[in-house]
Amino acid sequence: MPLGVRIFLVYFLFVGLAGWFVLSTVMDEIRPGVRQSTEETLVDTANLLAEILRDEVKAGRLQQSRLPAMLQAYGQRQPQASIWGVTKTQVNHRIYVTDAKGMVLLDSTGAAVGQDYSRWNDVLLTLRGEYGARSTKEDPNDPDSSVMYVAAPIMDGARIIGVVSVAKPNRTLQPYIERSEQRLAWLGGGLIVLGLLVGALLSWWLSVALRKLTRYAQAVSAGERAELPSVRGGELAQLAEAIERMRTELEGKAYVERYVHTLTHELKSPLAAIRGAAELLDGEMPGEQRQRFVANIGQESARIQQLIERLLHLAQVEQRQVLEEQVAVPLRALVEALLQAQMARIEAAGLRIDNLIDAELCARGEVFLLRQALANLLDNALDFTPSAGLIRFSAKATGSRIELLLFNQGAAIPDYALTRLCERFYSLPRPGGGRKSTGLGLNFVQEVVQLHGGELQVGNVEGGVQVRLVVGRA
Repeated sequence: MPLGVRIFLVYFLFVGLAGWFVLSTVMDEIRPGVRQSTEETLVDTANLLAEILRDEVKAGRLQQSRLPAMLQAYGQRQPQASIWGVTKTQVNHRIYVTDAKGMVLLDSTGAAVGQDYSRWNDVLLTLRGEYGARSTKEDPNDPDSSVMYVAAPIMDGARIIGVVSVAKPNRTLQPYIERSEQRLAWLGGGLIVLGLLVGALLSWWLSVALRKLTRYAQAVSAGERAELPSVRGGELAQLAEAIERMRTELEGKAYVERYVHTLTHELKSPLAAIRGAAELLDGEMPGEQRQRFVANIGQESARIQQLIERLLHLAQVEQRQVLEEQVAVPLRALVEALLQAQMARIEAAGLRIDNLIDAELCARGEVFLLRQALANLLDNALDFTPSAGLIRFSAKATGSRIELLLFNQGAAIPDYALTRLCERFYSLPRPGGGRKSTGLGLNFVQEVVQLHGGELQVGNVEGGVQVRLVVGRA
């Protein structure tokens, strides 16, 4: 299982459980919280009514007062109030008054007048001087039919002369409870989803960064050219830099060792030829023969110098992971400059040159490297094109890429050599002498093309050999 998925699952489990616990706890507190607030309001209302009713109860004229008619009118009112999105269309308080013995003197519903309420907790406890309250179901089989009763004493000095009770059905609180629960459920669910989304994004970001570093490490271990990925975040950025430093150090050690072995192997042959010629020159010989050995020493020395220069150029390209610059490079002008530099050799061999590249076509890349790559390809074409033969440059744009073609007349490349042309130090004998090159030219061109994100192909076509080079278009 990927690390990012594991992190998200742990995060999901933690956020989900924490969210569920908090949400369920708060939801469980909504109903008692609303009822507690309502009870507090009923206490205030009951005590206010106790003060209003005191004189009438003390004088014993409660039934003859205006209060029964007022309570009846109160019960018929239709407030049409909108409270937090809930419309209230009727009043829901029930108010009854009992004397000091618990007998009902006044009932806003008119149903309990004359009944003995002394055993109900609201009246009983209040007459004892305690806080009187009770909750009673109107229908024993209906848990939602409970009614909350809160009482307050009617005082005559220090003596309790009666009790006023205010009741409110709990079902009238249900719309507010349901609305609060619904809003809380939406908000809580939204926060949980948002938290999970943040966790998913964090896991995705971490997974993407780790996959970039993993692909980079795999490419480096496979010997491929790879650019250090851009990774944000303190520890991840430090990890990327550490991997890059490790790659540089390891590649540097292996690179130096490989090139020392390569250079040693390739220098054996020309050094042996120079040493042999020098030993022969130490003795007596005809002038013509001496001149031939001196020429051999010069040729082998030039070969050593060319080998070293080519290796240095190749090393510079192989060690680079990215281009130092990416500019528009006019291909026709670049090829013209290379042809002018080789004009003496071209005229001496009587070669025909066709530069069919459109003047407006521009490649995107590093001028110096593209010039060196095309110079190597032109050298090979000049080596293998017979006198009076044709060399033709052409190019075409295909979307965001440019396809450059270099054709030269000449013998076809042997089948056994086609797959080895870009190998380091592999070279075919040149026509008219059998001399071989350093075998680094096409290898260098391939490295340059790969550095530019392109591709190189060399193959036989009708009448000669064609090199196909693809790079980005400016």
